[in-house]
Amino acid sequence: MLRLLLLLITTSLYAQNYRFVYEYKFRPDVIIKDSLVTDYMNLDTDGKESYFYNAAKFEKDSAYAAMKDSKVFSEYKNFDRNLTYTVHKIYSPKSIKFYDKFQTANLVIREEKFPVWKIQNEFKKIGEVNCQKAVADYRGRKWEAWFSKDYPVSDGPYKFSGLPGLVVQIQDTELDHQFNLIQIKKTKSNYSFLPKTNKEISEKEFRKLWTDYRFASDEIDKMNINSKEGNVVLQLKDGYTSTIKKDRLTKAKDFDAALSAILSKSKNRIERD
Repeated sequence: MLRLLLLLITTSLYAQNYRFVYEYKFRPDVIIKDSLVTDYMNLDTDGKESYFYNAAKFEKDSAYAAMKDSKVFSEYKNFDRNLTYTVHKIYSPKSIKFYDKFQTANLVIREEKFPVWKIQNEFKKIGEVNCQKAVADYRGRKWEAWFSKDYPVSDGPYKFSGLPGLVVQIQDTELDHQFNLIQIKKTKSNYSFLPKTNKEISEKEFRKLWTDYRFASDEIDKMNINSKEGNVVLQLKDGYTSTIKKDRLTKAKDFDAALSAILSKSKNRIERD
């Protein structure tokens, strides 16, 4: 399926909007080696800029914008607490901005470091797509990427860009974070849910917020219990929502500790420095 779209994309990328869907597997707990979480991320591009964001979060944001009803959140798939961010890339002049929310503050971090790739003389097919290998040391991890020149866009998941083609597959050497391209489709428009007002902070400041963060129950804005389905729907003050099986909370000896275990953000960040 990916191969069938190559000619179409090659001839019309700069006149169309495309969505590249990546399967994202990551290990939130570095100690527990089998703690892999699987989610799905979208990369939307019009050939001049791109937005990388969580697919399930986008569905919730879109539904809420259309219906203006917070109850709609409980009808959509949960997305991981670590995936609330959006990465915005402008191709020329090159710019990467990272958007996220901390409690009630909309934050933006302007990226100052870009991956420096070493292209290898190694080739393989991923599905029907011809790919070449590249490696980079970026933000404290060693990365191995497979990119394809068949896709005329120098982009990829997260902040990974700068190769002579699209990143089809990328993972760090410890297999804590893995992205695989699984779908390509046309879209009518690009992502449009960036907050209008933001506070710009440094990467160092953001990393400290993340490191020091501990979930507390006073972050809960709303709580609804669906007795029929046995679920608890939580909406936090930062806008994040989660549907939790009631048994996970009622059987816990410490309510706050149980919530913290479910909702705390991972310490095994994709970036280490």
